[in-house]
Amino acid sequence: MTAPEFQPRTLENRKGRPLASRWYAPRGEPLGAVLIAPAIGVPQRFYRDFASWLAERGYLTVTFDYLGIGESLPGSLRELEVNVSDWGRDDGSAVLDAVAAAAGDLPLFWLGHSLGAQILPLVEGHQRIARIITVAAGSGYWRDNSPQIRRQAWLLWHGLAPVLTSLFGYFPGKRIGAVGDLPAGVIRQWRRWCLHPEYLVGAEGEPMQRAFNAVTTPLVSLSFSDDEMMSAQNTASLHGFYRSAPKTMHRIAPRDVGVERIGHFGFFRPALREALWEPHLLPALTRA
Repeated sequence: MTAPEFQPRTLENRKGRPLASRWYAPRGEPLGAVLIAPAIGVPQRFYRDFASWLAERGYLTVTFDYLGIGESLPGSLRELEVNVSDWGRDDGSAVLDAVAAAAGDLPLFWLGHSLGAQILPLVEGHQRIARIITVAAGSGYWRDNSPQIRRQAWLLWHGLAPVLTSLFGYFPGKRIGAVGDLPAGVIRQWRRWCLHPEYLVGAEGEPMQRAFNAVTTPLVSLSFSDDEMMSAQNTASLHGFYRSAPKTMHRIAPRDVGVERIGHFGFFRPALREALWEPHLLPALTRA
């Protein structure tokens, strides 16, 4: 049996800017709807195999590109004025509206990969969500980063990011093999977050903590002991901001599921379907 194909759909964000999305529909009546919010700099095509598998399991699954990323790049990054908060308020809110309208009375799930789990409190209408699932998500505070990247993080935030962004008018991450190309407003705000011990809450202050406090949706966290970016402290810090949300935390070591490597991106590899998707993701969806 061939995997479900996606249908491309262009949406408008809250400011009327076009966003590219892909809709993976199950063959029968859907059991629910899953909205996948990407990691920073990661185009939606990265999640294609995973989204297709969810559709096979009966879930309407939607991916999208933030403004300035992947297929949602309207022109030159140098001319694009957008930051990370805009991705939550303008992009995430608009996509959630569209998915909620399609889902009707079905349960709706927000699956946030890394940054996709950080921006949820900024998304209007998140009360509609039945369950939040975070994957490889944590605070980006650089001193808490895993030892593998802590030195690179210092160089990125204290040297490369400010210098290259000023020089190019955007962050040319592809040229240096870091994160990917990002709008100037995105890298500058993200840098400010990553330099603060309390990450986005510390950098943005009380309004951001109030936004996190307003999230009361049950949350399931899937993090990995060999994540080259997020340490256990990063993970604990981010989820600690979700003070009002009932949380179930799963920290998984590769040896626990019989694989050699998971890391920050490995969860979405089809090779880990039996090790991770079946036993660790499906229960989070079926118990909503």
